[in-house]
Amino acid sequence: MTRQLVCDALLMALWRRGLLFHSDRGSQYCSKDYQRILKSFGLICSMSRKGNCWDNAVAESFFHSLKTELVYAEHYATRGIAKQSIFQYIEGYYSRVRRHSTIGSIAPEAFESRYKNVA
Repeated sequence: MTRQLVCDALLMALWRRGLLFHSDRGSQYCSKDYQRILKSFGLICSMSRKGNCWDNAVAESFFHSLKTELVYAEHYATRGIAKQSIFQYIEGYYSRVRRHSTIGSIAPEAFESRYKNVA
């Protein structure tokens, strides 16, 4: 994954709703550009401990799903087409339709709405 694509994904997530960000110690996440974006939105970067893959299990699971369910089956002619496809997967399918076993086999958006209505 390139530094620019990771930065674009972060900006898209921030624009959509804000987030708590946890990553591994990959060079793209340690880059000055990426760290500057985090800081500009008042976020604290959380990184996994060196050599501890369990710290980042949730993110790894998401990226595995993204790659196996979408990216590996596609050939993107341009970066713009890739960005649009990934955005549609995350916003249209992964968050609204795809069932997640760790939250009772419902989509994340339905899971969140339960708690928004309670608060």
